Amino acid sequence: MSVIEAITNFDFSVLYWIQENLRSEFLDAVCRFLSISFEGGIFWFVVAAALLIFRKTRTAGVMVIVSMGIVLLMGEFGLKNIFCRVRPCNIDTDVLLAIHRPSSYSFPSGHTGSSFAAAGAIFAYNKKLGIPALCVALLVGLSRMYLFVHYPTDVLAGMVLGLTVAFLVAFVFRKCDLDRRIQSIGRRQSA
Repeated sequence: MSVIEAITNFDFSVLYWIQENLRSEFLDAVCRFLSISFEGGIFWFVVAAALLIFRKTRTAGVMVIVSMGIVLLMGEFGLKNIFCRVRPCNIDTDVLLAIHRPSSYSFPSGHTGSSFAAAGAIFAYNKKLGIPALCVALLVGLSRMYLFVHYPTDVLAGMVLGLTVAFLVAFVFRKCDLDRRIQSIGRRQSA
């Protein structure tokens, strides 16, 4: 058995366990809500907009947008087209889906990547706000497996990609002293 086959077997064993042991109408509704709310990073853009309003959190808002943009480019336009991994719901079409069948490739999970990019950026800027954001991102990742549209390794890859990008963005922001510069935007300049 090749490494790829072993990973795929593990992935499907986790997905089938979820389908057999956790599937319920309530979780279908919750995961459907998460899928729609976090499609294209909608929820996180609303969070970023709210953070941008206040000078104290403005840098976190910019970091969220930058991190998500990088993850979008790397994940959706890069890695998905390199790996071309077919989604589990397109391999086993007998599993009843609670959402519409996605047409894009599977690896890495875009919902998970953007969620961890946003949550990681918030956490890097403010731990108190970041911990609940990371919990939400984790729920998004778990929902992708529950919905049978991503493998566990897709979710793990999205998580690693999102967090790595977020922490690199935070590092660059600190190194270049962008926090002070961003917070000064909109202040009145003395004559």
